[in-house]
Amino acid sequence: MRVLAAMSGGVDSAVAAARAVDAGHDVTGVHLALSRNPQSYRSGARGCCSIEDSNDARRAADVIGIPFYVWDMSDQFHEEVVEDFKAEYLAGRTPNPCLRCNEKIKFAAVLDRALALGFDAVVTGHYAQLVTGAGGVVEMHRATDDAKDQSYVLGVLTQQQLAHSLFPLGDTTKDVVREEAERRDLAVAKKPDSHDICFIANGDTPGWLHEKLGAKPGTIVDEAGEVLREHDGAYAYTIGQRRGLRLGTPAPDGEPRFVLDIEPVSGTVTVGSREALDIDRIEGIRPLWCGNPPPDALECTVQLRAHGDEYPATATVLGDRVAIDLHEPASGIAPGQAAVIYAGTRVVGSTTIASTARGG
Repeated sequence: MRVLAAMSGGVDSAVAAARAVDAGHDVTGVHLALSRNPQSYRSGARGCCSIEDSNDARRAADVIGIPFYVWDMSDQFHEEVVEDFKAEYLAGRTPNPCLRCNEKIKFAAVLDRALALGFDAVVTGHYAQLVTGAGGVVEMHRATDDAKDQSYVLGVLTQQQLAHSLFPLGDTTKDVVREEAERRDLAVAKKPDSHDICFIANGDTPGWLHEKLGAKPGTIVDEAGEVLREHDGAYAYTIGQRRGLRLGTPAPDGEPRFVLDIEPVSGTVTVGSREALDIDRIEGIRPLWCGNPPPDALECTVQLRAHGDEYPATATVLGDRVAIDLHEPASGIAPGQAAVIYAGTRVVGSTTIASTARGG
């Protein structure tokens, strides 16, 4: 096949591209320039869109012996990921920009362009496995390496996208990938993994949001409505947050307090006990199915955070909404996050959390 290798400048995407060559594919490497001003995004080895990363990707392509190009996706990335990120926080929700980037950039804009140019598939260094099931449906499963599994952030992919994707690292551990990179003389063999949000240069999300959105004063209150202090913006808080509240006065029982609710219009942030964070029902919107939509009710497991725990659950499909009843409570789940639905190791699909509740 003629495939396009998305090369971030890290070790995973470099080894994935090399394995695609070994598999006999005609491979072309491409690095996605995601920043309108690369100096404003993370530098060094901490991100995936810096000038250093572009140079690392180019050097890896030279060693592998494949053509290499840089595609400017900065406008799409800014509109679909950065602006969406700001809007979600402003609305009192907690988004995951990596899912949004996979959905709108890496497996939509890039794949669409690749197919238009005559490529058959896009290969990436994500840790997930693809299996062709009954009727030719391409199933996505968890990676062999549980610690590196990225099926959660890929739960937004559709069947059409999966049918044109390759994940060569899904059956491999990270240690093996690094050892292989050294054998192949790839300079990125020991490059640290990227962390945090690539477009926030210093990793200070509240500070970045304050700079972009400005001060939007509000209050922090307890469950009885008593004002504990004022704040400069509700977007600096997320459900389940404990640190950084700076409340001064301790709770009557002396226990720590956590963010329970964010009301974006008034800017009111409500705090309370850890127990008040427990929820067992989730209402989801914008479901995206990796294959055929599930039956009306599905016994499944649900993952609610990247690298988070799985919860046994019943997911009920209600048209363009999904009701998820957890068989055991989860804590600190925020609207805007994704709930990814699994049947065993297979990813069924995902839904954006619109609201949560606790059964009586």
